[in-house]
Amino acid sequence: MIKIANAPCSWGVLEFELEGEAAGYEQVLDEMKACGYAGTELGDWGFMPTDPKALRAEMDKRDFHLLGAFVPVLMKDRTKHDAGVEQAVKTARLMADAGFPEAFIVLADENGSIPERTQNAGRVTPAMGLSTEEWKTFAEGADRIAREVKKQTGLRTVFHHHCGGYVETPEEIATLLTFTDPEQLGLVLDMGHYMFGGGDPLQALRQYADRIWHIHFKDCDPAIAAKSREEGMDYFQSVNSGVFCELGKGAVDFQAIVAELHQQNYDEWIVVEQDVLPGMGNPKTCAQRNREFIKTLGL
Repeated sequence: MIKIANAPCSWGVLEFELEGEAAGYEQVLDEMKACGYAGTELGDWGFMPTDPKALRAEMDKRDFHLLGAFVPVLMKDRTKHDAGVEQAVKTARLMADAGFPEAFIVLADENGSIPERTQNAGRVTPAMGLSTEEWKTFAEGADRIAREVKKQTGLRTVFHHHCGGYVETPEEIATLLTFTDPEQLGLVLDMGHYMFGGGDPLQALRQYADRIWHIHFKDCDPAIAAKSREEGMDYFQSVNSGVFCELGKGAVDFQAIVAELHQQNYDEWIVVEQDVLPGMGNPKTCAQRNREFIKTLGL
């Protein structure tokens, strides 16, 4: 049976250094619960308790499951790999010690830190990408992190493709999967990022069925994506303009995606994400409408 969770990024709890104040974890979790979700991701390190017993208590209080934690690493730079391993293992150990051995490390590039990629999110060209040697370094870091997380904590790692980083377009995602070990590293398919990055998420779901271990439901507003390209918005301006809209209000064909998930006998978690900036909009209202939309899909 497919189960539905949400994530702190839907409340403006993001991995970037941004102005504005996001809600605290107790409010976020309480509002998730009130909207009918059954689980969450961890959010940035320190957003939720970093003591395993305290973290477990917060989950148990709401009968919640913990699905994973986002860990960004600048894997193009080999000198950052050691710190990436350390952060990923520390985060994985917290989730494992809290009693969630099925949770994932959601590994990603250090999105938003590369000016050219951030400025051109949603419209990058091959010339803005990595060289073959850089891809090898990137993949080496991703595999190493996944291997150490598994070895030291038992948790698995999935890679999150993301606009504003070096793994955004369908071609870049394909390259990463070619260079990495399918036994070590899975893919989290994020529907909205895949579409904003120029792809069809339904096609990706079919193409990478064996590598997709985790699912993010996010929508993408095609009008705002087009405006972003036309006006040269950067990644954060696009998000602030609502490129990741409420589910069902964008161009992602969730009916077809759910049908394909059933065809594949997928019975794990789906995590809803509607990325907003701190203080943007009314996250609880959006989360409620997103949950109601998912009910119309039979989930």
